[in-house]
Amino acid sequence: MEKQQLALIIPAAGKGERLGNQVPKPYLKIAGKSILEHTLTRFKGVSGLGEVIVSTSEEYLLQTGELLKELFPDIATHAVPGGRERQDSIKNALGKISGKTGLIAVHDAVRPFVSRNDIEKCIKQASRWGGAVLAVPAKDTIKVAGTDLEIVKTPDRNTLWQAQTPQIFWAALFREAYQYAEVNRFHGSDDASLIEKMGGKVVLVEGSAKNFKITYPLDLQIADFLIQKEG
Repeated sequence: MEKQQLALIIPAAGKGERLGNQVPKPYLKIAGKSILEHTLTRFKGVSGLGEVIVSTSEEYLLQTGELLKELFPDIATHAVPGGRERQDSIKNALGKISGKTGLIAVHDAVRPFVSRNDIEKCIKQASRWGGAVLAVPAKDTIKVAGTDLEIVKTPDRNTLWQAQTPQIFWAALFREAYQYAEVNRFHGSDDASLIEKMGGKVVLVEGSAKNFKITYPLDLQIADFLIQKEG
């Protein structure tokens, strides 16, 4: 299949309450660089990457725009205002993507350890099927609970996967899914769920447990250790 231009969207408007910090998570620093910078660096040189859009809070727009120009001087970059919810932030970023883009990738701002190899695997499968999501098999037994926390069901762990990012889709399909979600007032837990809601196909691509999302203070400590180890 002919290589398509890829646009990368990074929603970075989230706050850092779970980390107990006033600075939003993407802008916390590890080894002298923001988590967002570490994350963006993982996509430098990815084949076909032609656009990078970061949605963020108003106070970080200028800083983020400068960072994007520094990291990606030869491609189109934009920093756009984030929305109330993650889905709103991505919708705002969609408006900046050019018509020549064939694939759209969405990646969490606070997953700074995704590997180039896993990104490329995800791109390949998305190009083939229309949508692909990095994921890892669930290693714990999952319980479904009722409103009073009584266990309702124990799904077969062999069928369960933990979704990660990037999540990559055909651009036309992705735009259609967002329009469908807006018309039907549907908010999904991730972008793949929007495609699923309207009957589209999304496949899983096995990734790595190292591609974790920095959410809690312990995650930040682990991230600091890993980045220091990588030098």
